[in-house]
Amino acid sequence: MGKVELIGKIILQENITTLEENKIPKTFVINVPDPYKSYYSRFTDINKPTSIIFVTKKANSFENILRVTRKINSTYNLQLNGAKCEVAINSRKFNGIRVKGINRYTDIVQIQQYYGDAGFDFAKNEKYENAEALIRVNRFFEIEEIAEGIYKSQNENDVFYVEVPRYMEWEFFKTITFEIKNNISDSSYDIAKGIFYVNEGITEILRIIKPKATIEFLKQVQHKYVEKLQ
Repeated sequence: MGKVELIGKIILQENITTLEENKIPKTFVINVPDPYKSYYSRFTDINKPTSIIFVTKKANSFENILRVTRKINSTYNLQLNGAKCEVAINSRKFNGIRVKGINRYTDIVQIQQYYGDAGFDFAKNEKYENAEALIRVNRFFEIEEIAEGIYKSQNENDVFYVEVPRYMEWEFFKTITFEIKNNISDSSYDIAKGIFYVNEGITEILRIIKPKATIEFLKQVQHKYVEKLQ
């Protein structure tokens, strides 16, 4: 397969918090935490946002988000990564623009304004603190196959993907993930599920974040899920 670019989707669960500053007043902006922080002990001079979601009044097309993000990057010499996303908190569902590549929290309000100037309407503010959210992100993937059915991200450090044989409902995925993490020698990794859109249709995948993950480790995690799916 080599190096390729694909479109796909990632579904992950995170405890999110809404921003009360560094945003357009009275708008709904979500801060998604960095999954690396559970496994790193790094301290930097700049507290850099990892993933920000600008919640919008209505769903917007992935095509439009990509087009606007590209124009913002070109106009203002930025390297933003914009994607279409859906966020479920309890029984509430929201639409939004997931943006990565923001250098400082103080930059968020200006970048939000760029999207606003391009015609996106933002939802009214709601407040959540450490709330469990299920996030679905439609996005591009730049990957390289490093073993059969195992891939390494080309633009995100320590991010890998492994193929699994069939679809999993979210609750089933959560249940077997808990079981697997309690029956594996090294449980210090972050995992989510998703899909790649390929010529033949859909490939079911797991996204694994782990510093310096070996192919042997990735195969081990993959095998644990394959066993559960047989």
